[in-house]
Amino acid sequence: MFYIDWTYIILVMPFVILSMVASARVNSSFKKYSEMYSRRGLTASEAARRVLQDNGVFDVKIERVQGHLTDHFDPKSNIIRLSENVYDSTSVAAIGVACHEAGHAVQHAVGYLPVKIRTAIVPITNIGSKLSVPLIILGIFLSYFGAQYAIISYIGVALFALCVVFQLVTLPTEFNASRRAVRAITDGGILDDDEAKGARKVLSAAAMTYVAALAVTVMQLLRLLLIVASSQQRRRN
Repeated sequence: MFYIDWTYIILVMPFVILSMVASARVNSSFKKYSEMYSRRGLTASEAARRVLQDNGVFDVKIERVQGHLTDHFDPKSNIIRLSENVYDSTSVAAIGVACHEAGHAVQHAVGYLPVKIRTAIVPITNIGSKLSVPLIILGIFLSYFGAQYAIISYIGVALFALCVVFQLVTLPTEFNASRRAVRAITDGGILDDDEAKGARKVLSAAAMTYVAALAVTVMQLLRLLLIVASSQQRRRN
């Protein structure tokens, strides 16, 4: 962001690498457990439907979507979209992913609080992510004409901090969806115990990508604060 300097290399780069490692681990875990198939022969879409029904949710559609690991739950249309390599698959990995998305649908159905908070702050977070950097740059430039303009940069930093808040709320949402998925898989007999362990590993690997993303954003926030503070120090000198 802005440019690459010592603050980026020391603060941000290690966590960018961590995020890349986490993403690679998701792909490798999914690939590994895509080769382990459910003995009961349920497809991922059927497993997701069973999770919904077991939780009293009957108004959510399940559709196929193009792409690799593009699976998601769309709360606006109330549809679970499963990627092509997940929808009809009977693999442990695919079932784990599908049940995770069903877990998100259940969260919305029962009014899970972190989901409500996350949905409420999405509009302002989107605005903040677009305006934060321009405001920081503008504030730094204008502060050379008057110290009072530095407040513009700090407003930009505060807007960027909304991204941290959003990702903080996302963490419990994702972990809870995975817990719901694993519980449904085991209690509902969707997978045998050894198969459920594989699904759990796929979901755990996916959860770590959100942890890594949060770490990157927090370090970016710290870096932006340092950039703004150092610009003000140079102006005073």
